[in-house]
Amino acid sequence: MYYTNDTVLFVNGKFIPAREATTDLFSQTLHYGYGVFEGIRAYRSVNGTKIFKAKEHFERLAKSCALAGIPLNYHVEELIQASYQLLEKNNLSNAYIRPLVYCGPNMSLTAPKEVFVMITAWEWGKYLGDQLLNVCISSYQRPNPKSIKVEAKVCGHYVNSIMATNEARQRGFDEALMLDMEGRLAEGPGANFFFEKNGELVTPPLGNILPGITRHTVLEICHELDIPVEQRHATPEELFEADSAFFCGTAAEVVGIQSVESQAFPKPWKKTLGAIVQEAYQNLVLDKSYSYVIV
Repeated sequence: MYYTNDTVLFVNGKFIPAREATTDLFSQTLHYGYGVFEGIRAYRSVNGTKIFKAKEHFERLAKSCALAGIPLNYHVEELIQASYQLLEKNNLSNAYIRPLVYCGPNMSLTAPKEVFVMITAWEWGKYLGDQLLNVCISSYQRPNPKSIKVEAKVCGHYVNSIMATNEARQRGFDEALMLDMEGRLAEGPGANFFFEKNGELVTPPLGNILPGITRHTVLEICHELDIPVEQRHATPEELFEADSAFFCGTAAEVVGIQSVESQAFPKPWKKTLGAIVQEAYQNLVLDKSYSYVIV
């Protein structure tokens, strides 16, 4: 589903057929998860094909590399241009773009000897679908920020996310909500989290979560639409008294949550602040105005 015989990849400055791409089985990234990546979306907007917040995403890729100690020998603008060329070569407009910075063969736990950059793209629907989600509180916590760089999108970090999602599915839920090491609300396995209470949105602060670009966009939308939002720590007990909730992320976009641990939120989704944000986000990525939305 991610590539065909005609798919073209960007690998180390060249565009090559995906079927000819290879990697070393002794790659440090393969064995230890020592690599970084990004998730980016392109849209067929009213002004043509547009990579949403491309600069912010590639700046975060560069920051992730710096935090992890992985050299990146490309400028942000070079990677943006390569991504637009990649979309054109693959005849894609609405697409998910995956840049990956991965390391060469190295079986020691030391700085990489070789570093490679790959960018691919494919058509991909919303990661968590279009329906309201039934979510559980995961037994897996977000990693201790003193043990890793939680603000970096490091490949190996996502084992934690995979385990949380698998646990949720095994329990019959759509997705998990993870807590931090103090037992406070943190984020989903691949998305940030907001809940609504008494006409205000609440989202966990930075520190134990990934600083999501979609999360930042939601905060910008709230500012534009005069939606009150507070960044603070909250407990699961407070969530069970909330009016509504949603996840947000590049892959998921903005998706509403119907229930947590089978307890449904009382407010119908269409009447929530999350629904207003969801509509505004869709208009924004498509270069449409959302100034008509009234809170």
